[in-house]
Amino acid sequence: MKIVVLDGYTLNPGDLTWEGLEKLGEVMVYNRTPEEKIIERVGDAQIIYINKTVLKRETLEKLSHVKFIGVLATGYNVVDVDAAKELGIVVTNIPTYGTQAVAQFTFALLLEICHHVGEHDLSVKRGVWSKSIDFCYWKYPLMELAGKTMGIIGLGRIGQEVAKIAQAFGMNVLAYANHPKRELENEMLKYVELDTLFEKSDIISLHCPLFENTRGIINKENIAKMKDGVMIINTSRGPLIIEEDLAEALNSGKVASAAVDVLSEEPAAMDNPLMIAKNCIITPHIAWAPREARERLMNIAVDNLKQFLKGTPVNVVNL
Repeated sequence: MKIVVLDGYTLNPGDLTWEGLEKLGEVMVYNRTPEEKIIERVGDAQIIYINKTVLKRETLEKLSHVKFIGVLATGYNVVDVDAAKELGIVVTNIPTYGTQAVAQFTFALLLEICHHVGEHDLSVKRGVWSKSIDFCYWKYPLMELAGKTMGIIGLGRIGQEVAKIAQAFGMNVLAYANHPKRELENEMLKYVELDTLFEKSDIISLHCPLFENTRGIINKENIAKMKDGVMIINTSRGPLIIEEDLAEALNSGKVASAAVDVLSEEPAAMDNPLMIAKNCIITPHIAWAPREARERLMNIAVDNLKQFLKGTPVNVVNL
């Protein structure tokens, strides 16, 4: 059985192994594959793994011998899943590998907003502390999280993990979800309507999927409902935010700070308005990427294929 990985570098830049897949078949791994090379590189393989390589209908129709596509990520919008279903191709994803990693990174961003650790480190190494007439200084307002209110939009696995950490910091949590799990509520965590979350939160963190009803959920109208000086964090999907509206709110001071690990266009376009907005941290979509999380991803990807070969497929997104 031939297995082709069309863009393996992001998952495994060299610190992991493809050994699990190699036990199941003959494996060919490409770091990256341009669209015009897909057909050639897949060849007669029946199994394909991709991360961000786009598989359109017209491409899939030329790959009718393929039986399984494993997406090496949670999001699977890079595959025309309807076309795959019509062609009898099973498409799987990796739904649960990054919960702890993304929740941890959410707080890495938030703590950087609160303390500006990186900027203070740079200032010390540039000699500012050595020249200071005082024993300490701070170049930005510093903020304590205890007693603040975090609004979490989307209380799935990652949102729940973020809520746990927030409560450990002494924060109150307001959560919005389409299907509230009331058993999660306690003295410090309450489900509320979206407008209430916007109105009462000091920090808003996005952990919802990208659907039509969540696309652009952070927009001019909703920002107007928020507290002056609110902070916004996005480690979910870039298009949840209308970036022009957020940039305008940052520059006006309505939003005090934002930190985003995802953008509407990736890799980032240099003319993205958030690039020059005030008090905006942008990281290159790395919340998911600790080695431990990528190991889990790899193991689940291998198991997805094992289960498919047994005739009991799991994590199928185009049933």
